[in-house]
Order: sequence, then C-alpha cells, then structure tokens
Amino acid sequence: MNKAKYTQEVPEDRGEVLKIIQKEKKPLKIMILGGVDSGKTTLTVFLANELLSQGFRVAIVDSDVGQKGILPPALISLGFPDSIFTSMEEIKPIKHYFVGTITPNQFFGEMVTGVKLLADEAIKRGADVVIVDTTGLVHGSGVELKRMKIELVRPDLILALQRKDELEDILRPFEDRTRIIRLAISENAKLHTREERRQIRKEKWKRYFENSREYILDLKRLHISGTMMFQGKEISEEEKGLLESLFRWLVFHGRKIAGKYFVVKADAGSFPRNFDRNSMNAVDFENLSNLIVGLIDKKGFCLGLGILKLINFKELKAHVLTPLDENELKNAVEIRFGRIRVREDGEELGLLSRDAL
Repeated sequence: MNKAKYTQEVPEDRGEVLKIIQKEKKPLKIMILGGVDSGKTTLTVFLANELLSQGFRVAIVDSDVGQKGILPPALISLGFPDSIFTSMEEIKPIKHYFVGTITPNQFFGEMVTGVKLLADEAIKRGADVVIVDTTGLVHGSGVELKRMKIELVRPDLILALQRKDELEDILRPFEDRTRIIRLAISENAKLHTREERRQIRKEKWKRYFENSREYILDLKRLHISGTMMFQGKEISEEEKGLLESLFRWLVFHGRKIAGKYFVVKADAGSFPRNFDRNSMNAVDFENLSNLIVGLIDKKGFCLGLGILKLINFKELKAHVLTPLDENELKNAVEIRFGRIRVREDGEELGLLSRDAL
C-alpha cells in the first residue's frame, strides 16, 4: 500500500513549478516541506515523472522515515528512477543512511547528516535535479530540524505545501537566502489516521523482510555503534553478583562507562526497583529482541536492515535476520543499533528512547 501515486490531475501551480525548474541552472536541489498528509510525496512523484519525461536525470532523497516510499522505513534513501513510475516503492535505492527509528524526534543528527550525504551523493552521480522529500514534523522541534536541514543541504528551491501559514516559522529566516515557492495543498490530499499509517508501514516492513534468512554475526569483527552496550570495561563477577543481589536481576551483560553502569538484565520477580539513573542504565534483555539494526559499509552508508533476534554476550555473537545475502554482508564493517522493534511479519512492537541503549 502506498499513500502517493503518480497522477497528472494536480493543482495548476504544479505546472508553474515545472516551468521554473526547467529554467533554473543545473544541478538543482529542491526540498519539499509540508505537514502530515499535505501531499509532499505525491508532489515528489509528479515532479520526478514529469522531469524524467523531459529528459532530466532525477534523484530522489526520501527522508520521511516513518512513511517511506522507497523501502524500507527507518532509513533515508537515495534513488534514481530511470523510467516513469507509479509510486516510489518501485524505485530501487542505490544508497541508504541509517536512522533506526520511524520518528525524527531525538534523532536530528542522523536526519540532517543522512539528507546531506545523500544529496551530495546524488550530485556526485550526475543528477540534474535532486528532490528531497521530508517528514511532516513542522511544529515545535520540527522547526529546528527543518532549519538545520535547510542550512546544511542549502537547497536552491524550497517548495512549501502549507495550510494557512503553518510553515512560516520555518520559511521566514530563509526568505533572502533561497527561492521559496508556496503551494496550495491539493483538495485530493487524503488524511490518514495513525492506525492507517501503521498498517502502511506494516506492509512495507513485511515486504522488505519477506525473503530474509538468519545469520550469526561475530561482533568481535564489527564496529558497534548506536549503543553504549559495548563501551567501557566489562564489570567484574563481584559487581555482577552485587547487582543481582541488590535488585533481584539476572544480569546478562554489564559494562562500566566513565563511572556509570550499563546493564542488560531480566527481572526475577515483580516489585519496585529504585536506582539512580545518573549512575546506572538498565535495559531489559527482551527489548533487544526484534530490534532493528543497520549493517553499515566502510563509507558509513547502510547496506540494509536486520532484525536482531538474539545476542550471545558470552561469545559476542549476534543472530540477525536480514534480506542481505552473504556477499553483501561481507561489505559490512559495522552494526548500528536502532530504536524500533519489529517482527518479520511487519508488526511493530514499540519504540525505545534514544538513551535506552
């Protein structure tokens, strides 16, 4: 299921935008802004197809991590459509950047870095026009996210789809720095409930992982990022026993990082446990199951996603389900931990906070 499909039945101002794009000096970077369900992806699909039909080489940077067109979710993806396409799901990505969650909150660094790197990569690969599709987070912290993204990517053209003046807090500082075109939201734009959006993601997760197999990865041979789990020094058996005794935990793994404990544990019994969270971070062992991870290449791009099934802390081995094949996995030099738990059937099991791991 896709929210956005190619249609030429669009408001008249889209045609005016096309004329402007044709005349602008190339390469041209375009960033599309708008709130949730404002038609950003529909506009992206329309512009890309029309420009392709006119002979332009078009690149799409899909950074809407929660409602991705280019599979899968939780990544920022770069694709070069080479022919007319109906929906972005048809586009085969050539590069990904790992974010590891479906919401940009708490992950501004990843969002901004990923868009910048992939926009640069698109120009390097000869794109005439780079279209950046963004998330619908445009209020509160979203204003700052969009500001940072615009400042770093420096788009030549911003297309703003807004209801009334909802984007003006974002746009105002850039009035004299880049060209901004404010567009009406199409009367055909459809609002989706949270459950509908979740179901759309479920189908995308399922499709991405449908031909996966499980591999056992040697963590001693990979860089580990996105978590504090393997930083610092391993705790002693005495410290482990003390923690288990004090809190009635079964401790699977523990590290001491700059004087603070990081513990992977399971509760033995149900009762209140109080500890100073400034001196210890404790994560439930079950929260590591079905956690999304990224397999990263030597240039920092994500080869693909995996679902973490199990970590054997004693042998430092990770059981990971992924659609990547053995040859692709050979190019992975790093495993990066995300913050969303997903089953291979696409069912989302919940989000972890940034500081949980």
